Amino acid sequence: MMDVVFRLWIPVLLELPVNWNLTRAFSPSRGWAIGLAVAALLGSTPTTAQETFKVGMVLVGPMQDGGWSQAHVEGSEYVKAKLPGLQFDYLDKVNPADRPNVRASQVADDMIARGAKVIIFTSDDHKDDAIETARKHPEIAVIHASGDMAWKEGKNYIDLPNLANIMPQMEAMRMVAGCAAALGSETGKIGLLGPLINDETRRYAAAAYLGAKYCWETYRDRPEELQFRVTWIGFWFNIPGVTLDPSKVADDFYNSGFDVVMSGLDTPEAAVQGKRAAEVGKRVRYTHYGLASGCNFAPEICLGVSYYNWGPGYKQLIEAARAGTFESQFLRPPIDWSDINNPDTSSAGFIMGEALEPEDRAKLEEFIAGLGNGSIQLFKGPLNFQDGTPFLAEGDVASEVEIWYLGQLLEGMEGASN
Repeated sequence: MMDVVFRLWIPVLLELPVNWNLTRAFSPSRGWAIGLAVAALLGSTPTTAQETFKVGMVLVGPMQDGGWSQAHVEGSEYVKAKLPGLQFDYLDKVNPADRPNVRASQVADDMIARGAKVIIFTSDDHKDDAIETARKHPEIAVIHASGDMAWKEGKNYIDLPNLANIMPQMEAMRMVAGCAAALGSETGKIGLLGPLINDETRRYAAAAYLGAKYCWETYRDRPEELQFRVTWIGFWFNIPGVTLDPSKVADDFYNSGFDVVMSGLDTPEAAVQGKRAAEVGKRVRYTHYGLASGCNFAPEICLGVSYYNWGPGYKQLIEAARAGTFESQFLRPPIDWSDINNPDTSSAGFIMGEALEPEDRAKLEEFIAGLGNGSIQLFKGPLNFQDGTPFLAEGDVASEVEIWYLGQLLEGMEGASN
């Protein structure tokens, strides 16, 4: 009963001022309902709840956003199915636009007060909150998705024994998505809907470009030169009045000859606007990002989706926390190249869409096999940055550090680097 009451009233409680006096909950002006909710939170817990192992998950976007946040929720569902006795508490839309007076660390404090032994922060925007929570609660296992604070070889390492980072090896799957985009394009004009600009989004955009360039030049007998343009909207999803409108950006691509739009957002505007363009007779295609079911938005024009499989990695870390063996680590769960879509063994995958022609499927499978066995190396010199300065000399292969902290887009790409 307590959990039910909490889920009903947490949005109300979180919007209250930080210095709010709990005793005021019982005043007539506040209403008895809020008072009962607080009393339930502070009261005794049923035996069944005491026997569960609680995990709190702080989501940057809506739980059902059709992309990034939904993939984390689906990852938690995987873990619950594999580890009996686990309970997840969620709060979504923890970002400055949706909850301007709520910090992710405050949400974590509340979840910990309610018994959470593990806190998962699911956004790069939650980096400072993850650090604050790990320092404030050294007995709690803190997991930060997308960060690098636990990476000893990284630039932002912090020695916190109860903080771990997790990030699947998505760069390879973005290369696969780029290849699919090139195979599905008739014009050689590919647009990428980018979120905000940082190390992560630069390296993903560069990986998509390298995949597209390789497959355009290797598999397509076309005289047109590949055009690859990135337009950044300013955040992971649309914030009216703050970001560019991703629907308009997608429309601008589709209306100006870009026949494939790749999504790099948490949300499905590339699919939604692509479907509308197709309905009025345009020959357009898209690739989705983040969520395995992303082709479902417009299956007839979908070339495929590069997606995260958070479940196995989360299971590994949560299992360690429950066993008392959790330790700081920079976890990059592997891709299972023998079966990239295996839900138990591959941390990232690519599902081919209906719009990918049979002969192009075979080419894409060949490309995937080359990435898997190492015969295709795309972060390999000679490569220059966008401004023409050298990135990799002839024959040099980029290290993980060089790829992770990619400071510019690459030569041949259109769009801002900073």
